[in-house]
Amino acid sequence: MYKIRIIIFFLFTAIIACKGLGSADVEVVKVRGERIQVNDSIIGEESIMEFIEPFKQHLNKTLDSTIAYNPVLLSKNDGDLNTALGNLMADAVMEQVNPIIKKRTGRDIDMVLLNKGGIRAELPAGDVSARSGYNLMPFENEIVVAELSGKQMKKMLSYLEKAKSAHPVSGIKIKADKDYKITQATINNKEINESETYYVATSDYLFYGGDNMMFFKDPSNLYPSDYKLRNLLIDYFKKVDTIKASIDNRYIRE
Repeated sequence: MYKIRIIIFFLFTAIIACKGLGSADVEVVKVRGERIQVNDSIIGEESIMEFIEPFKQHLNKTLDSTIAYNPVLLSKNDGDLNTALGNLMADAVMEQVNPIIKKRTGRDIDMVLLNKGGIRAELPAGDVSARSGYNLMPFENEIVVAELSGKQMKKMLSYLEKAKSAHPVSGIKIKADKDYKITQATINNKEINESETYYVATSDYLFYGGDNMMFFKDPSNLYPSDYKLRNLLIDYFKKVDTIKASIDNRYIRE
């Protein structure tokens, strides 16, 4: 990173006109730019460092305090169309957000869809902290719930066919053939019906077209959860104590 220091010298010349209001011309006579590399050679201001140190220690203590235990390493790359880590995150969204949406709308969430690329770290075996949540989801993404038509749901399935990726899902079961073409998709053990609408929880990033998920466009309704994905993961970790996650049959090739 570089810090640009711009030093501009202004020369002001005031010319007072006869028989009228005065006027002033401003002329830039010199512009000099200097590029300064920010690295370890720059010494911090000692008084500022001393001032922020207690806050830094408190923040690190909060972030690094153990809130759960994870028995095995979880990675977003350990499965074909579903992974233990992706399943964990999608299930956490379902569990943490569904009560909020049901209280506001009187209806349960039907499914969750996240994106594999949004998972930014592994979850190592051992102690889990709030910092683990920040590592997994360093962005400010919030969960929203879109009410989609059955036709939009079919477009979602077409998207997943083409993606051929382990985008995390919960609440839906999908079967595909060896070429990734989806042969069956059920929610609550029922085939998706074009005449029905479905509540799909996702991140605001995806809802607004991230990863080209354009099937979210023009939902029947949109419900905010006011819950950041990172925060709900941390709350979920605190609640479960010991993490249980595995690859299962929610999205598979046969």
